[in-house]
Amino acid sequence: MPPQRKGAAARVSEDTEDLTRHPLQAILLADSFATKFRPITLERPKVLLPLVNVPMIDYTLAWLESAGVEEVFVFCCAHSKQVIEYLEKSEWILQPNFSVVTIESHNSVSAGDALRLIYERNVINGDFVLISGDTVSNMSLTQVIQEHKERRKKDSNAVMTMVIKQSKLSPITHQSRLGTDELFLAIDPQTKQLLFYEEKTDNLRGIIPLDNALLGDNPSICLHNDKQDCYIDICSQEVLSLFTDNFDYQHLRRHFVKGLLVDDIMGYKIFTHEIHSSYAARIDNYRSYDTISKDIIQRWTYPFVPDVMFSGNSATHLEREGMYRASEIEQSRSAHIGPFTVIGKGTRIGNNSNISNSVIGKGCSIGSNVSITGSSIWDSVTIEDGCDIRHAIICDGVVIKSGAALEPGVVLSFKVVIGQQFIVPSYSKVSLYQQPTVEDSDEELEYADNSSGTVDSSITCTMDTLNREMMSETHASQLGPGGVGHVWPICEGGHEEEWRHSVAPIPADKLAEATQSLEDDLEFLNLDGNALSTSGELKPGRNGTDSEDDDAEDSRDDSIYYEKEVEATFLRAVNENIKVPDVILEMNSLRLSYNMTSADCAGAIFYAMMKQALEIPHATAGELRKNAASIIDAWNNLLKFYSKEIDDQIEVIMKFEEMCLESVKEFSPHFSQILHILYDKDILEEDAILRWADEKKDAEESDKVFVKQSEELIQVRFNTLILLFNELVTYAITLHLPCLDVNCLCWLSRVPSCFSHK
Repeated sequence: MPPQRKGAAARVSEDTEDLTRHPLQAILLADSFATKFRPITLERPKVLLPLVNVPMIDYTLAWLESAGVEEVFVFCCAHSKQVIEYLEKSEWILQPNFSVVTIESHNSVSAGDALRLIYERNVINGDFVLISGDTVSNMSLTQVIQEHKERRKKDSNAVMTMVIKQSKLSPITHQSRLGTDELFLAIDPQTKQLLFYEEKTDNLRGIIPLDNALLGDNPSICLHNDKQDCYIDICSQEVLSLFTDNFDYQHLRRHFVKGLLVDDIMGYKIFTHEIHSSYAARIDNYRSYDTISKDIIQRWTYPFVPDVMFSGNSATHLEREGMYRASEIEQSRSAHIGPFTVIGKGTRIGNNSNISNSVIGKGCSIGSNVSITGSSIWDSVTIEDGCDIRHAIICDGVVIKSGAALEPGVVLSFKVVIGQQFIVPSYSKVSLYQQPTVEDSDEELEYADNSSGTVDSSITCTMDTLNREMMSETHASQLGPGGVGHVWPICEGGHEEEWRHSVAPIPADKLAEATQSLEDDLEFLNLDGNALSTSGELKPGRNGTDSEDDDAEDSRDDSIYYEKEVEATFLRAVNENIKVPDVILEMNSLRLSYNMTSADCAGAIFYAMMKQALEIPHATAGELRKNAASIIDAWNNLLKFYSKEIDDQIEVIMKFEEMCLESVKEFSPHFSQILHILYDKDILEEDAILRWADEKKDAEESDKVFVKQSEELIQVRFNTLILLFNELVTYAITLHLPCLDVNCLCWLSRVPSCFSHK
């Protein structure tokens, strides 16, 4: 359904100026031509799968409408009747100044086929937005469309502008936080023209094959593997005719984009537009589904968030710790709802159940003593007493009988039944349908990336003719007593694909293997410091204030995203009782991904710890201090790991100081006491405390608030150093080693000058 309007927040675009003579049009591909969401997409099209309790296509349509698009052509292929019926019953059809028209096809097996059919219909009148129905964004289209039109005026061969965004790649797993593979781009830093586009380069051991002509014809090139393709394209009408003229163009990226980049005859060009503060991401696999769900809950996609948009007749309220509740919820007083959780309308939750970092759909029944962590549970799901569910996707109508458990990465398709006390192994996919065995390589065509298997549209007829008895067979040996469904075996070589693209966190052993592989690759390459950075220009001497400003803005964005990621990782560690060594592996992956120092990591972890202490219920200031002490005591080994150096410890103190002044002022009166706790737990050394105080000696009085508050602690630490100094001097004199006196005096000079007269 369309979003409820709430004033100006309902529109992302602030510029209402019409950018073209014709209404701004968009082509929305409602079929991804992929099989990555099987077995779910055997029964329902991907664009109608719920994302935080709202069909994916609604996010895309809501953004297009808010960004000024006036006419959308929705191309439907797999399960086209379901998509058309949903749109006809929705209010999108009735929106003023926003037309949604469906185009149905039963023969298209690729994005190329779809665009050729749309070209035949002759419905596109000018430049248009090309997007898939699994994209979430809140960016304004005004600037990118203006840039595209200005280029077209100067160069008619500028046929496409691709939207990209910075996305730090994990050097360990060689994939983004969305679970997508490594992407290499070569871009002209002056014109922003795309010169090179290559996916899946991890098997090249860090070697990028560039044509000599590319380097010779372009005086300056920037190579990137720190960009994310948002799959939002501004296209001219020529794009449709190019697909019609070239039937080899099937995939939009792998065939069309790469084909234009190597075509020297026609001279068509593709340009890029990078967004910084806005959000844009496509749901490509289960991991990106989980990541984007969390981004929505944490409000990165505002105004497209549960309490502002899509609530329909059911009000959804945002509460503390990022928890959203709809109406008519029945929750036992002993049940606990943790942070970053959404509870749908009419759901019932029994005694002593614990839910955190999860989305619960409408009309679900959750029994007593149930634990749910990091999972997406859709509508009308029944979970009986004593079940344990971790990092899973559970579709409509599933029944999980008492005492059953889902290990991380499990996907249960519609109306599956899990038997009593049965444990579903990690990464299992369970469906009422048996796994299709017919493979046709000609139909392994999709919108953006490689995949194995046939497209969903190619098996619809086969599924409709399956005997209903096969769907209702009970396999006690597969799913326990009373279980109903089929466990799909993981194909040969598919285990790595499962953990890479799963909703579950990457296992510690896989991270360790990937880290060892990275070290082997670095040794193989014998890096000598002259290698390119993740975003390096081949031309030496990168000049220009604009570039420096962009780098500064990117750095700020990185810091914000990094702290959010650390906070979410820490909260999950607390709620799931993850062991410190495993948390360190995840923190190291984040640190490498965002290129942060150990000091950055120490500050971010301490910030997350204090935020958690603040969220624990407390009635008095004393209880708040106890909460902080308890968190520090429980996780001191984690903080110690990243606070080994004095500079790291100073960063922790400065981060705490910043928090007390800005984000969590409740800790301001307790600064010195918590500083003392950190010292007692051997997280902070005397030298770190004294150097921090010394750095404040020339500061304004307003910046010395916490130094003065901690003066007694600083004096005690200073006296300790004086006693140690006296012992060293006595020892030196006894042994007749006067040189030690000088060394001791030099060492003492590091003591804050405010105490040096002592």
